[in-house]
Amino acid sequence: MVASLSEGRPKYATHADLHARSRATGERLAARLLDLADEDAAAYAVFAAAMKLPRETETEQAVRKAALSSAARAAAEIPLLTVEACLELVAAVESLVGRSNVNASSDLDVAALLGEAAARGAAANVLINLPSVDDDSFTGEATARVMRTLDSVEEIAATVHTGVRGGESRDPLPA
Repeated sequence: MVASLSEGRPKYATHADLHARSRATGERLAARLLDLADEDAAAYAVFAAAMKLPRETETEQAVRKAALSSAARAAAEIPLLTVEACLELVAAVESLVGRSNVNASSDLDVAALLGEAAARGAAANVLINLPSVDDDSFTGEATARVMRTLDSVEEIAATVHTGVRGGESRDPLPA
């Protein structure tokens, strides 16, 4: 929205390429995040079905454990992709700070807040599903990856908040 409100305005003409890229990025990420939400719901449905598998015999317990592990892995991978998409979102938002319509700068702040909240929520879903994954290597790597990505989201979001409040114009991004 902020990129669209900035496009075609002579005052922001030096940032026209950024606005066009940012608008396209926003549209792509909106679609991607909606797809990930659907994928997350489907992955959880598989996990919930695995939870209902019988567990009376040793064989049933083994089948259930394997099904839960597989389902939990998918239920962790998808929100991890969501955290990474949120990182891309807040990075795109940060690039617009001081390079877009000042009348919409608070929307950049809100976008960073929403991106950070979505990333935190998705990260919580990753972390809650990992104990059910029967693969210590995957669990360790996924934990490190989600925490590293979440830290980056939070750092960039903080930069957005500071930049918006500062209200300073910035030079165009290098081509």
